[in-house]
Amino acid sequence: MKPTTTPKTYRVKSFGCQMNVYDGERMAEMLGEQGIVPAPEGEDADLVVLNTCHIREKAAEKVYSDIGRLTKAGREAGKEPLIAVAGCVAQAEGEEIMKRSPAVSMVVGPQAYHRLPEMLDKAVKGERATDTDMPAIAKFAALPERRRTNPASFLTVQEGCDKFCTYCVVPYTRGAEISRPYADLVLEAKKLVDAGAKEITLLGQNVSAWGGEDEKGHSVGLAGLIRDLAKVDGLARIRYTTSHPADMDDDLIAAHGEVDKLMPFLHLPVQAGSDRVLKAMNRSHTAESYLKLLERFRAARPDLALSGDFIVGFPGETDAEFEETLALVDEVKYAQAFSFKYSPRPGTPAATMERQVAKEVMDDRLQRLQAALNRDQLAFNEASVGRTCEVLVERKGKHAGQWLGKSPWLQSVWFEGDAAIGDLVQAELVEAGPNSLAGRLLEPALSAA
Repeated sequence: MKPTTTPKTYRVKSFGCQMNVYDGERMAEMLGEQGIVPAPEGEDADLVVLNTCHIREKAAEKVYSDIGRLTKAGREAGKEPLIAVAGCVAQAEGEEIMKRSPAVSMVVGPQAYHRLPEMLDKAVKGERATDTDMPAIAKFAALPERRRTNPASFLTVQEGCDKFCTYCVVPYTRGAEISRPYADLVLEAKKLVDAGAKEITLLGQNVSAWGGEDEKGHSVGLAGLIRDLAKVDGLARIRYTTSHPADMDDDLIAAHGEVDKLMPFLHLPVQAGSDRVLKAMNRSHTAESYLKLLERFRAARPDLALSGDFIVGFPGETDAEFEETLALVDEVKYAQAFSFKYSPRPGTPAATMERQVAKEVMDDRLQRLQAALNRDQLAFNEASVGRTCEVLVERKGKHAGQWLGKSPWLQSVWFEGDAAIGDLVQAELVEAGPNSLAGRLLEPALSAA
């Protein structure tokens, strides 16, 4: 590569999970510390960071396609951007990205992105750099303080996973489970609130496995962290995701009934309704133990909205086993859910299992599952009509005077009236659709100021 000038503008494009959104925000903050500013909407950036996800099918090929589009557009404009590939595809592919894509200047894994500024210095000099080291949470100490935020902000508290589900690449791309120190999390949460956050979602590949010591040296789990963050002045709402059924302890269940700031929403993936399939996935729960766990959460918080993840077409899944998944869905009645066709991830045990399910069978199963999930989501929204609740205003709507925000149950709510981004307003839910609700503004509850 030829030496080039230091970029003046950047764009971070994040794919996949909320943890990638958090990582993207932090990379943007680091670039801001270097004096590089976001590229104006509609304008090409001097530096593009592709913050990738490796969960979905053909994730790597989609990254190479993006690189090709960026390169072609840059040549047509007379100046190719510096390109950095970050995230889980970067971790999985490593040097292969450099071999296949000469236009890429930097490849950096999700545990090493704190080194992005020094890699950028090398790129400006014409050197290409790859860093897929996986040091234990070292990056967090190297990141700048939080200075910019959204009304609803993310805070990564835990990374990695030790569960080794047979379909999942996370243990290989994010590493073993590790928890950030308690004091660092409390401090970052306060910084987020000082910068305008009203709601914080605690993130982790397995967030319910978080553990640490509080300021008195006492061991605390996720529930203890939530209880202490609830004491932060100005923080109105707390959420957490994603959890594993194996790590949901009594204190966390109790916190849903005892901590007012902990929102009545739980995302708890089950993946399938068949015990045989769950065992093949290396999930430690059964359908029955999962349902009993949900009963305990609902007993602690009766108005709890439930969300989950599902995979259809896992190797060997029969028609009868898929029907067990539909039966579980019918029993739980999820307010929201995510569902996917199984796709083999290189290096995972499931990728080499026998009895891979045909694509057309997976297509049919996914359509049937999503029809059931959509039915229940609409029913939950319709049952919410008539409720009065607080809505956190997150952005403007499509029309003048229209605002969009989230209910305590993580429903999208739109309304018209006098409000501002960051307000917590009282609204009556008056009309339900499959993906959102209309609200009638009653009165502001907490000003953004």
